[in-house]
Amino acid sequence: MAVLDILTVPHPVLKQVSTPVERVDDDLRRLMDDMLETMYAAPGIGLAAIQVGVPKQVIVMDLARQGEPPQPRYFVNPEILWASEETAPYEEGCLSVPEVYDEVDRPARVKLRYLDYHGQEVTEEAEGLFAVCIQHEMDHLKGVLFIDHLSRLKRDRAVARVRKLARTG
Repeated sequence: MAVLDILTVPHPVLKQVSTPVERVDDDLRRLMDDMLETMYAAPGIGLAAIQVGVPKQVIVMDLARQGEPPQPRYFVNPEILWASEETAPYEEGCLSVPEVYDEVDRPARVKLRYLDYHGQEVTEEAEGLFAVCIQHEMDHLKGVLFIDHLSRLKRDRAVARVRKLARTG
């Protein structure tokens, strides 16, 4: 496994729309393993393939709390089948927008369908942190960052902060 470079704003690749995966094979599982290692090293709780420069509809996630054993999750070609009208605010951050956090309103519950690590189709409902994280990561697949949900002023400040971090890095 390998730790990959995570792209940060304003890298243009982050605005690309990811393409569906044709099949889950050993090459894709290797990418997912590398993405998971990259996410753990960052550290983070979710990572979309586009964040490491691969425009494929692939997400990895682990919502285990500190001290709990790892609970890696893999989502290939995820799609939201239903979203609640009820929304919930959550303070979000992003590995592609380091050291920036802000509140985003998203549907409180969603039902999703995806392929798992072995290519098996899964349908499940998500709420709480899982719902927030899967929607955040699925936004990446559409070229959308969490800061795109903020006002233009907050978005511009976030990008400026990341650029400054990169210069002083």
